[in-house]
Amino acid sequence: MRLPHRPASPLLPRPDPPVAHRAVRVTAAACTGFYVFRYGFDQPVTATYALFGAIAVGVLARVEGGARARGRTLLLTLPFAWALVCLGTALAVHAWTAALGMVGVGFAVSFASVGGPRLVGLTNGLQLFYILPCFPPYAPDTLPQRLAGVTAGLLLLAAAERLLWPEPPPRDYRDRVRSAALALAGLADRAAAHFGGPPPTATGAVPDDATAADRARALLDDLRFSRIPLMQRPAGPGAADRALTHCATTLQFIGAELLRIRRLGATGGPYPEAAALVATTAGALRAAAAGVRPDGPVPSAAPVETRIAAFGADRTSPAGGTDASDGPTGPTVARLALGTLALSAAEGARFLTLATRTSRRAPPPPDSTPPDQRPGPFWYAYEPTPMLWWRRIRGNLTPRSVYFRNALRTAGALGAARLVVGALDLTHGFWVLLATLTLMRTSAADTRITLRPALAGTAGGAAVTALLLIAVGEHPVFYAAALPPAMLFAFAFSPGLGLAWAQGTFTVVVAMVFTQLAPAGWRLAEARLVDVATGATIGILAGLCAWPRGGGHDLRRRTAELLDRSAAALAETVAVVTGSGPARGALQRARHSTLLTEALYAQYRSERHQPAGEGPNWQAAVLTGQHTVRGAEPLLARIPPGTAASGPHGGAALVGRAEQVAAAFRREGAALLDPAGSAAADRALAEALAALHEDRVTATRTPEDPVSLHTVDVTLWLTGLLDDLGRVHDSARAAPGGTPAPAERHA
Repeated sequence: MRLPHRPASPLLPRPDPPVAHRAVRVTAAACTGFYVFRYGFDQPVTATYALFGAIAVGVLARVEGGARARGRTLLLTLPFAWALVCLGTALAVHAWTAALGMVGVGFAVSFASVGGPRLVGLTNGLQLFYILPCFPPYAPDTLPQRLAGVTAGLLLLAAAERLLWPEPPPRDYRDRVRSAALALAGLADRAAAHFGGPPPTATGAVPDDATAADRARALLDDLRFSRIPLMQRPAGPGAADRALTHCATTLQFIGAELLRIRRLGATGGPYPEAAALVATTAGALRAAAAGVRPDGPVPSAAPVETRIAAFGADRTSPAGGTDASDGPTGPTVARLALGTLALSAAEGARFLTLATRTSRRAPPPPDSTPPDQRPGPFWYAYEPTPMLWWRRIRGNLTPRSVYFRNALRTAGALGAARLVVGALDLTHGFWVLLATLTLMRTSAADTRITLRPALAGTAGGAAVTALLLIAVGEHPVFYAAALPPAMLFAFAFSPGLGLAWAQGTFTVVVAMVFTQLAPAGWRLAEARLVDVATGATIGILAGLCAWPRGGGHDLRRRTAELLDRSAAALAETVAVVTGSGPARGALQRARHSTLLTEALYAQYRSERHQPAGEGPNWQAAVLTGQHTVRGAEPLLARIPPGTAASGPHGGAALVGRAEQVAAAFRREGAALLDPAGSAAADRALAEALAALHEDRVTATRTPEDPVSLHTVDVTLWLTGLLDDLGRVHDSARAAPGGTPAPAERHA
């Protein structure tokens, strides 16, 4: 079925089909439940809860996915809705108990969004199940009717989801991972061709090489959460979601290494061993692409692990990998770099395979992480699901977490609104809390911006309502006939017309509902206007008192902290592999800081702020933290502690280079807090790059110095991190929307 086609009008734009279909479903479910219980069984309480139950989950909440998934989510919501209705009914005995309950429920429901996008989408709807019954009259005897109404509303909406324009399943995140992995497999094939045979000339490169690289960049970019609808992001605390996120960041890391190989392939000469390793990497990428889907074969990490071990043994043998292209003292710098990058990409493919297996809930292999470096990257594969939930909750019980802040702000605002309603004895007080809930934003500026259109729309809707009540009077039959088209218009067209239209049309809809429940005069419109103004004002005051600057202000500090913790992590990693210091948990702290900064960046993207082209490239900073963690993990797994300390560039020299890179990270973080430090950050970055470049020019491998290859591995990793760091203020290289170009410079 399709909606009838109507020519677009500049005054009444045609709604998007998904919005129109959802409006039809909500209208059908809400009106059916309301009419059956109001006029069929003469139960106004049940009718009210059936109507607002459908609206709460169908309009105020965000339930997305295919028809089956949406229906399943609605059914799973029922027990929580029952509990909240029971709690609100019991605590309505006094205004202060209702307000205390509102604070607790407001915080708990909002903070539950740490459990993933589905809970984020349900937050506002679940709040309404407590808000509606927590107001007078205190009538615990009506609890069965209230529960029956909520049940009927949700069941009718679930049935409408399956019968009226059922939504097709959206593109699964696993399909995005699969597409990106296949694109990188093709890029790996081309990278192997660069140095698997005769070195390509300037005109003899693989014809589709540039196209393949561009396609890989685009598909990697599609993995970023900022490019994915909220409800489709694998952001839950379970092992499968964590593993899919791990797959995405690992693919980003592999892509960066393959692009660096692409840059160096023309200068490294024939290198069959590295070519075979990259070809095995391509095979592992294809196996992961097939295995990430629920119906695909679970991949094995054995092939790539075997090839990595063979390549590592060949590199460290006295005569391994030598040929005519080598210099008089060993392999050329380019060949050393190619071997390191090929090994790094293969390690990434091994990590990808393990993450894919975890996403399919396959039995994890024994944890090979040394005890002093635990927890390892796949720690979540060994934990039961309840423990993962507890870890997610405990990790966000801090003012540094945006989930904690938003929950605290919401709880305070709703509790204050409930107290104000009780103190002023406002009519239809739940409108005050509903306005506070729907108009409050994560920053005071955004909340203030929404106030004008909200009040203008409510005033317009109140005027229309007053004229309607005066002209028509108390004739429920008229309002019963007019409610469905009014509701359909409000839910289908208002989202495209703006907040003012949404508030105005909803004002008319609720007036039509309450006129059918009890006699109402024109003062109902006045009460609606006063309640919305009160709720919006409380929301603004809450925003002014609790983190008024929103994500944009805190993102600067948290990103600076991320760079500082990344600096500590890279310095500690180098200390471990050179044997100059033990692991002290810096890598784990950097991993945790990355997760918190990613969440704050996601909030920042939802707020009003300067265009992405102005200021620092926040996404590049987050990627720098990700690559620090993702690059340190395979280094620690591959390099035994203390073995990167031999040769002409011993442990002290390598630790010194790491300290230079860490200093550049800290300088960049300080420049985020104080732009006056940008020049010093640029100098520190240039000095660290120059020092690492000098190390690479003089680095060689001789029979007497077989383990200096690890020094090259670490040096290239540090160089790549500086390359990422350079994009934080390199807006000229940022792609549209603030997305940084993949790392290729200084390869």
